[in-house]
Amino acid sequence: MEQVVTFHNGNTMPKVGLGTFRVEEGQQLVEAVKHAIVSGYRSIDTARIYDNEKSVGEGIRQGIEAAGISRSDLFITTKLWLDDFGYESALEAYQASLDRLGLDYVDLYLLHWPGTDEQLYFDSWKALEKLYNDGKVRNIGVSNFAIQHFERLLEVASVKPVINQVEFTPYLNQKELRDYMKEKFIVAESWSPLMNGEILTNEVVMNIAEKHGKSPAQIIIRWNIENDVVIIPKSVTPERIEENLNVYDFELTKEDHYELDQLNEDRRVGPDPADYNGNN
Repeated sequence: MEQVVTFHNGNTMPKVGLGTFRVEEGQQLVEAVKHAIVSGYRSIDTARIYDNEKSVGEGIRQGIEAAGISRSDLFITTKLWLDDFGYESALEAYQASLDRLGLDYVDLYLLHWPGTDEQLYFDSWKALEKLYNDGKVRNIGVSNFAIQHFERLLEVASVKPVINQVEFTPYLNQKELRDYMKEKFIVAESWSPLMNGEILTNEVVMNIAEKHGKSPAQIIIRWNIENDVVIIPKSVTPERIEENLNVYDFELTKEDHYELDQLNEDRRVGPDPADYNGNN
């Protein structure tokens, strides 16, 4: 199986990356990012609101040196938080993220949430389009956008998002949204795919893991990949970081997919994008 997805603009992104949500600045995060890169990861995901871009950047620098690769071998994502929405403030926020990361560019810049002010996310998207058209960022996309947000954004956008990073788990399989995005050639990416560990103790997941001789986490990661969803599991444990990337030597059966699909409850762990404004 291909280990990258191809965007509608022809650029590619690794299907599995390292997430850093809820990992604080500090040496533990630096070491985790470095270990991931040395272990073969080429995609690292962070965000301004995670307040950890400095440590992610240091881990990237150390990882590049230790792995003997170049910056261009990596795919780095960060995101624009709602507090920084607006045309000029978005441009300033992007530069501030670059400064914290210690990078000249990121490969993917996302609107983190649509928020509840439509005009603000329109203006912010226009800023991302300028960054993209000026060659300052390689790809632009969104996060937590529902169909109604896309319908409005695509009316005013001159550059279509390449990706939408959303909550996607066996309990929330987002089939209608994924079908819509597939029609629009917009890639799906899942955040918090392991549900902070909750999904790993599900009996169905554990049984499938035992059948394949894999961990429950590897089953969920493989399920994402086989559903054409990019995945960024978070871990700071070296063994788990390695394990989460070791998912290309087996395949789930049709029966496995059926059983996992039956777990859907349309149940969210995170906020509903329809009314989330960054505070509620």
